[in-house]
Amino acid sequence: MPINVLFAARPDRWDTYEHPLKSAIGQAGLDAHLSMDIPADKVDYIVYAPNSDVQDFAPFTRAKAVLNLWAGVENVVGNQTLNIPLARMVDPGLTKGMVEWVTGHVLRYHLGIDIDILRKDTLWEPRTPPLAQERSVVVLGLGALGHAVTQSLVNLGFDVTGWSRSTKDIQGVRCLHGTDGLRAALGRAEIAVLLLPDTPATENTLNAETLALMPKGARIINPGRGPLIDDDALLAALDKGHIGHATLDVFRVEPLPSDHPYWAHPNVTVTPHIAAETRASTASQVIAENIRRGEIGQKFLHLVDRTLGY
Repeated sequence: MPINVLFAARPDRWDTYEHPLKSAIGQAGLDAHLSMDIPADKVDYIVYAPNSDVQDFAPFTRAKAVLNLWAGVENVVGNQTLNIPLARMVDPGLTKGMVEWVTGHVLRYHLGIDIDILRKDTLWEPRTPPLAQERSVVVLGLGALGHAVTQSLVNLGFDVTGWSRSTKDIQGVRCLHGTDGLRAALGRAEIAVLLLPDTPATENTLNAETLALMPKGARIINPGRGPLIDDDALLAALDKGHIGHATLDVFRVEPLPSDHPYWAHPNVTVTPHIAAETRASTASQVIAENIRRGEIGQKFLHLVDRTLGY
């Protein structure tokens, strides 16, 4: 009897994922039926996007796991009807995309690329930027994405500090944790990269108090989650000149409303949630591996800790 795998995402995503998922499942040696239309009581695994029509998991009485298509699980982890394992997406393709995007913007700030782009009426004033080893970069969040980003920055020679809620140990990275660690990390953050999950504990990690800890002229890069930043506090810090510039890829409301102050602020760069995207080909391999594990009784990869919310 084939394994029944329900694809519970928006219909437009089916065209993107159907072939890669079927291919990955076949390569994993699994006999599986993949469809968007399977009776709930016949479903063995749910490949899931939190914006799908499936919001009540109670009818899925024989399902073994929900395999999230997104890295973020904040929109599903609190669902009271979800009583089976939930795995978040840790996609190698998404990770590589995030590393490239963050590294590019760190280098942009480090080298002063925006400053050096001259117009005809701009003064010709050559300058020598510091070396990477002379630039302190702080990465807030040391999960799979944060770990990969720190390694890229270390390889380029940056002085890298990482912060997380719990203790971490990453070669070449000054790892701090806890409240005191956050204050110490921000105190040296010439460039800060936010890669924390969206949980009640991380909301407004950057607020008026913590922004004031950062060096004058510090730069902020947020490809993580919109609620990590208190928007009013950031705008005030930018207006005062304490924060030099912010590049923001994620927001509390998306698309970013047309009347939001970020659009018009001269020291804010807005990008349309493009830092990293799940790649169907690589994500499908992760999902197939988790189905394989479920079928032979092995622990699922990337299980969500419901108490932490990620």
